[in-house]
Amino acid sequence: MGTPALREATDVVGRMRAWQRSWHGRSKIEKVEFQSTVTWHLMPWVFLLSWVSVPLGLGLRHDLAPQLFGWGLMVSGAAQCLHASRSLRRSVDHYLRRAPLPRRDLVVAGVLMTTTMGLAVGLQAVDGVPSEMLGITALFVPMPFAQSLAFSATIRGYATRMALVAAVSVGAFAAAGARGGQLVAIGVIIAFAGFLALISARCGAWTLSVMWEADRAREVEARLAVAEERLRFGRDLHDVMGRNLAVIALKSELAVQLARRGRPEAVDQMVEVQRIAQESQREVREVVRGYREVDLKVELTGAQGVLEAAGIKCRVSGSEVTLPASVQSALGWVVREAATNVLRHGDAGRCDIALAVSEGRATLSVENDGVPEVVPGGRGPGPAGRGSGLAGRGSGLAGLRERLAAVGGTLDSTSGDGVFRLAVQVPLPTPSERTGARERAEQKHGSGESEGSGLGRREAA
Repeated sequence: MGTPALREATDVVGRMRAWQRSWHGRSKIEKVEFQSTVTWHLMPWVFLLSWVSVPLGLGLRHDLAPQLFGWGLMVSGAAQCLHASRSLRRSVDHYLRRAPLPRRDLVVAGVLMTTTMGLAVGLQAVDGVPSEMLGITALFVPMPFAQSLAFSATIRGYATRMALVAAVSVGAFAAAGARGGQLVAIGVIIAFAGFLALISARCGAWTLSVMWEADRAREVEARLAVAEERLRFGRDLHDVMGRNLAVIALKSELAVQLARRGRPEAVDQMVEVQRIAQESQREVREVVRGYREVDLKVELTGAQGVLEAAGIKCRVSGSEVTLPASVQSALGWVVREAATNVLRHGDAGRCDIALAVSEGRATLSVENDGVPEVVPGGRGPGPAGRGSGLAGRGSGLAGLRERLAAVGGTLDSTSGDGVFRLAVQVPLPTPSERTGARERAEQKHGSGESEGSGLGRREAA
C-alpha cells in the first residue's frame, strides 16, 4: 500500500517540477500571453455564474414554462462559454497574425448567442423572471460572441455588428411584450456588454501584439548589427587587397613577358611582386588585429546604449579604468558577447556591468536577471539561450574562455534566484612583461621581413 502511494506522490511532485521548469523557461512575453489567455478563458464562465445562474436561481418562477426557458438558457450559456474557450486560441492567433480568420468559430458563436437570446426573450414572454433579473442575464448573452468578434474584426466592423445585435435584441424583446424603459435598458445593457468585451479582449491583445513586435525588432536589430560588422570587415579587406592584387597581377604578367624575351628585368619585376605580397600580408594582419582587438571603453558605452535602447536598464561602473591593450581586447570581447546574448536571447529587465582593478588583476562582472532555472551544480542556466544572457553550454562561453586563456584569464558563470552572473579575472602584465612582449613582436615582425628580403635576393641571384 505504501509503495504505490509513494510513487503517486513522487509522480505528482515530478509533474509539478516539470510545470515549474516549463513556466520559468518561458520569456516574459510568453508569460504575459499565458496569463492573458487564462483571463480570457475565465471571463465568460465568471459572467455566466454571476449574471445568469445567480439571477435565475433567485428570481425564476417555478412554473413549467419559466423552468424550461430558464434551464435552457443556462445550458445554452454554458455552451457559449465552452465554445468561446475552445476557439479562443484561434481567435488570438488571428489577431497576432499567426492564423487565418476563424470564420466557422464566429458563425457557431453567433448561432449560440442567438439561441441564448431567444430563450431570454421566451422568459420575457412568459414573465418567468422579474425584469431587473432578466436585464442582468441579458448582460451576459452577447459577451462570449463579442469576445470572439473583438479578436477578429476591426473596430468599425465590431461596432457595426454589435449595434445590429442590440437592435435585433431590442426588437425581439419588444415583440415579447417589453415596453418603454425596459427596452431602453436592454439596449444600453447590450451596448455596455459589447464595450466591456471590446476593452477586456482588444486592449490585452493589442498589448501582446506590441510586445511581440518589439521582441522581433530587437532580434532583427541584433542580426543587423552582426551583418553590418561583416560588411565592414569585408569592405576593409577589399580596400586593402583589391589594389595590391591588381598590381601583383599586372607585374606578374609583365615578368612573364620579359622572361619569355630573355630580359633580365623580369627578376626585378618578381622582386617587386614579392615586396607587394609581403606588404599585403602585413596590411591584412593589421586589419585582422584591428578587428580582434576591441576598445573596452567603446564596448562598455555601446553595450549600455544598445541595452537601454532595448528597454533593459543597464548600469556600468569602472569604465574609467586604464588597462593594457591585450587585456582591454579580451575584456572587450566579453562585454560584446554578453551584451549581444542578453539582447538576443535574454529576458532581462536589468544588466549590471562592473570593471575593477585590484592586486594586479582586472575583474569584470556582468549580471542580469531573468534566468529561467539553475542547472544542478550551479554552473550556469538551464536551457541555453533563454533568459541566461549567455548560453551556458553553447559556443559563447567556450569562445570567450579561449580568448581569455591567451592572456591567462579565467571565466566563471553562476545563476541563482533568477540572476545570471558572469565573472572574469585577468592578470595584469608587469612592466617587464609588457616590454618583453613588445620586443618579441618587433623581432618576429623584423625576422619575417628579413626572411622575405633574403628570399627575394636568393631568387634574384
